[in-house]
Parts: sequence; C-alpha cells; structure tokens
Amino acid sequence: MSLTDIDSYNCSNRRNLSRSIELFGRGQRVITGGNARLAVFQRPHPIYFAKGRGVHLVDVDGNRYLDFLNNFTTLIHGHGCRPLLDRLHDQLELGVSFSGPTELEVEFAELLCDRVPYFDQIRFMNSGTEAVMYTIKAARALTGRPKIAKLEGGFHGSYDPVEVSLDSAPANWGSQSAPSGTPYSTGMSESVVADTVVLPCNELRASREILEASKDRLAAVLIDLLPQRAGLVPIDPCYLAFLREFTARHGIVLISDEVMSFRLSYRGGITRFGLEADLCAFAKILGGGLPIGAVGGPSRFMLPFDSTNGKPLVPQAGTFSANPMSMAGGIATMQCLSEQHFQRFDELGEYARSSLTEMFRQQRLPYSVTGMGSMFRIHLRPEAPENYREAYATPEQQKRMGMLIWALQERGVIVSPTCQLCLSTPMSTDHIDEMVTSVREAAQMLEAA
Repeated sequence: MSLTDIDSYNCSNRRNLSRSIELFGRGQRVITGGNARLAVFQRPHPIYFAKGRGVHLVDVDGNRYLDFLNNFTTLIHGHGCRPLLDRLHDQLELGVSFSGPTELEVEFAELLCDRVPYFDQIRFMNSGTEAVMYTIKAARALTGRPKIAKLEGGFHGSYDPVEVSLDSAPANWGSQSAPSGTPYSTGMSESVVADTVVLPCNELRASREILEASKDRLAAVLIDLLPQRAGLVPIDPCYLAFLREFTARHGIVLISDEVMSFRLSYRGGITRFGLEADLCAFAKILGGGLPIGAVGGPSRFMLPFDSTNGKPLVPQAGTFSANPMSMAGGIATMQCLSEQHFQRFDELGEYARSSLTEMFRQQRLPYSVTGMGSMFRIHLRPEAPENYREAYATPEQQKRMGMLIWALQERGVIVSPTCQLCLSTPMSTDHIDEMVTSVREAAQMLEAA
C-alpha cells in the first residue's frame, strides 16, 4: 500500500465502524467539514464516541479503546471520576448558570491561589484561547506597547497574534536565527504578523538579538514550557532564565501558557521549572472536562481586570465565565489531584518513554520519543527533535503519521493527530505495556507498507 492511499485506507477490516461512517456522512450534510472540531478530523473519517469509563472509550459501534489522548490532555482523572460526577450532579440540581456570581468561584480561586504560591488573584473565562487572549490584552494595557513575542511553532489557541508562525514550513520560515513571521489562516492581517515577533526556542544568542531590536515596542513575551506543537521539547533552563531577566529589565510582561503544562506538577509547570511568570493562562485539566479558562498572577499584573473603581483597563466578561458547573467540576478535579499523583505521573511517564525507546531500538524502528511528566510524543525520525524545525513533519511524514494513528485505533489505542499521548490517574504500567505493544504492531505494519 502506498502512502497516497491514506484517503481510502480503512481499518474497519478489524473493527466495525459502520455507525461512524454513517454519522460522518450525515455530518457532512449539515456541519461544514463534517464535524465541529478540526483537531478530531481525520481521513477517511473520524471515529464517533458514545461513552467513556476510567481509561477506556467506547465508540458508537461498540468498539473499546485505551484513551491516551484524554480529550487533548484535559481529562486528568480519565472518564467517570466518581467525586467529579457526584459534585456535578449536585450542582446540576441547584442550577447550571446564573446571571450573577456564586460562592463556587470564590472557593475555586482560593484553592488555586493556595496551590500556586505566588498567585494573588484569578480571573475565570471559558477556554485556553480566551485565557491567552486576555493575558495579552492585560500586558498591552500595563505597558502601552503593541507587540508581543512568541516561540516559533508555539500553539496558544485561536487568536490571531498567537497564531503567527504556528505552522511555518521550510518554504517560508526563514533562517534559524531570525524566523519569519508567517500567517496561519488565510486573510490574517499583515499588521498582526508585523506586531508578532518570532523567537527560535532555546537559541539564546539569536533570541537576545531579536528581542533587543524590539524591546521598546514589546508588551509581552509568551512562552510554553513544554511546547507540544514544537515537538514536546522542554524549554532549556538557561534560556528560560534569560527570558525572565530580559523581560524584567525592560518592563516586558512574561506570560506562561500553562494550558497544558499545568499538568507538569502539583503547582503547575511554572513551579516545576522554578519560574515566576508575570501572568499565567490556564485551561484543560482545570475544569474536569468542562469548558474553562483562567488567568492568574500577582495583583499588580491582574490590575487591568479590576472593575471596582469604574471601567477596567481590560473589560473581561463572558456569559459562561465562572459558570457553576465548570467551577464545581474544577474544584472536584483539583481536590482529587494530590502531590502523590504527580509523583506517580513522573514515574509512569518515564516508564512509557523508556519502554517505547527500548522497543524502537530492539525492533530497529526509526522512531523517537520526547516529553516530560504525564505527556509524551512519538516522532517518525530516529533522533529526538530539539526544536520546532526538527519536529516539523513533511507532507509524506504526515501521511505516514495518519496511517500509524489509524493502525493504533484499529488496535484499540487513541492518540492525538501528532501522535502525542498523555496519562490519567487510573492508568497503570499494564495500560502502558498494552499501548507499547500496539505501537510496535502498528509501526511494523507501517514500515512493511
């Protein structure tokens, strides 16, 4: 089978997917593109799920899968966590949303400020995209400057300034030492691209020169401590220390996108990396599977959101911001998440990465693994990438990855479209062993093809 056959490649020779095929056909008639989330679209059709319990998902045809995606790292307790379900059921009886605040948002904000030592205050919103957007608005309000800087290949949600150079390719990404700003979506304003400075992650000297040239116009530097689109390669501590010193010296707001990296420790990635960012954006695990976003930081950086003395510098509202269901889900999730869970995540994550690496070595498969804590990613290259450009998948590699993902689904394992995996608290070494066996079989099938 050639790589060009991916559109017609159908794994249903082992699993009946007739209902998924039917639903995708129905969806194509009434939903643009067939389904409502780009991230879950795949060829020849996505798999439609019906329910989940613990570490498993069941699709509409009754097939069962090990869930190593957990709704893109969101479900840190897997599916059907009993304390979470009980708390949500209780709140459902009381009401799902009101035109006023509730005690829950105060309780949840207190919990988060207690957990992350240098946080003074929190603001809640509805998604990671919103959280990142409002950190940038706050930074511009605090500094009076228009530009932001971000790392090449960094994903920070669907907001024009942070989508610049999200998906750069060899044809347009420029030099390693001076990456070009490239639009992600058609029609992106040239001024948006011009106001976004792109940094080569972990390249200290080049980043210093780029930042020096724009320092008087920069409102913020936006980082992700473990950038998933850039290969799930951690930020180098020396590079991070440089960014912290440079931004503090020049009055630039340092923003940490913790939407995914809050998974890295009990108090978030910032604590694991020893960073005191000026503002942090949160989402995903924070809501226990419900829509949520949050911004946190010291009170002086949260000041733009303050409305007690009139119109705030940055008005932030949202009909569903701090809604009772998301607050209840978040409180239950965080209360069930102990420091011991994160110690276990580190152990299981290292077991998964080392098991995959050893299997690739034994089978002579030209693959590698990156990641940290409860997250890891498989790359179709023999040496682990060290930056976005090395992690970039060519069109041929993307087709191969698509086939690998379908083959894993056929064997009952769900991963992300970039072959990123994550753990949940119900998982054990047995689940990891099962996943590694499935990866070995799928990779052998792919190499044979």
